[in-house]
Amino acid sequence: MSRLPSDPPDYFRVHVFICTNRRPDDNKRGSCAQKGSEALREHMKDAQKRLGLKDVRINSAGCLDRCGQGPVMVIYPEGVWYTFATTADIDEILDTHVVKGGRVERLMLAPDS
Repeated sequence: MSRLPSDPPDYFRVHVFICTNRRPDDNKRGSCAQKGSEALREHMKDAQKRLGLKDVRINSAGCLDRCGQGPVMVIYPEGVWYTFATTADIDEILDTHVVKGGRVERLMLAPDS
């Protein structure tokens, strides 16, 4: 996807969507919320505020359909997908990708996964 000259400016430099979907405990697919995504999202939002990243938005998302690899997030405008499990993972994604513009390859999801 490419931007057109007539497109309005972005509201945010970085926009993060974290799956916080919750399914019933007996659902065979599971869900990101069952794996702690809600608390990890709160950790990321707290860290974003502490770092003063006003041009970054972190939102909850419904099911992103990567339940087996969850919890997951997608970061725009790049469209990079990550899996994560700990606050250390969140801190690494925030520092490496959001702040410095790099990638955390060990946590990236392949498009076909």
